[in-house]
Amino acid sequence: MNWLTNKVLPKFRQLTTKQDTPDNLWVKCPDCGQMLFHNDLQANQNVCTHCDYHMRVSPRERFDALFDDAKYDLIELPEVPVDPLKFRDSKRYTERLKDARNKSGDIDAMKVAHGRMGGNPAVIAVQNFDFMGGSLGLAVGEAIVSASKLAILQKAPLILFSAAGGARMQEGILSLMQMPRTTVAIQRLKEHRLPFIVVLTDPTTGGVTASYAMLGDIQIAEPGALICFAGPRVIEETIRETLPDGFQRAEFLLEHGMLDMVVHRRDLRETLTRVVELLASKLKLPPAIKDDSKKPAKKAETDKNAAVNDK
Repeated sequence: MNWLTNKVLPKFRQLTTKQDTPDNLWVKCPDCGQMLFHNDLQANQNVCTHCDYHMRVSPRERFDALFDDAKYDLIELPEVPVDPLKFRDSKRYTERLKDARNKSGDIDAMKVAHGRMGGNPAVIAVQNFDFMGGSLGLAVGEAIVSASKLAILQKAPLILFSAAGGARMQEGILSLMQMPRTTVAIQRLKEHRLPFIVVLTDPTTGGVTASYAMLGDIQIAEPGALICFAGPRVIEETIRETLPDGFQRAEFLLEHGMLDMVVHRRDLRETLTRVVELLASKLKLPPAIKDDSKKPAKKAETDKNAAVNDK
């Protein structure tokens, strides 16, 4: 009996027991429904390999993909009052904040970092839609103001990735006040002749679209991004008409002059680096190092001319 219990039964259970498979090995594309292996998806920067649908990415993934050698420094953002209006709907605002922070690991919906892109200094601010829809509140307003001040201090361009459902309703008028406040922060950049580059990602809507997201010196968007103030469903219900295909998507806005370019995520770093390089002369950066191999030839030519003049 001991032999059966100790030897045979455990092996039998091992063969018949269903092995648990991690539930995060495969990701379903929200657009085409194709199941994607998570390693392949990450290697493709969270872009569907079948339909080219651009999924959302976290701020850290953005920073890693954009900065030279994935080297950058996050800045510490100012603290803001928590639940200044003591707001409550089906849940307390403090509970919603706690849930979002536990889920994302971030304090609020925007992170700011600085580093180098193609050797040139750059400040990048990224909005995280997974944190309460990336909504614009006191913390996001402070983040943009801080990013603007840092860009002015470093004489660097500010690159902002927008992704938001609009203003944060739990902060009421205080949230709406961030629209003119961030506009002033962007205006200070322009007074210092520093570029403000906006990359609009899916979705960028509401008060964010009505403020800093449309103030860029250069407006870039990812393919298929929804960019609007009021969404297509709201507009259709209001005017009771069918909207054109692709209405308020990045490609539609590009055709109608609202954007400068639509860039695939795999080409985004190269494009932004090239833009920053073209604008580097405006930033008063140290001059580029000249090729030393040309110096001896120039010196020899000068000596030759001097000898001719002496004769």
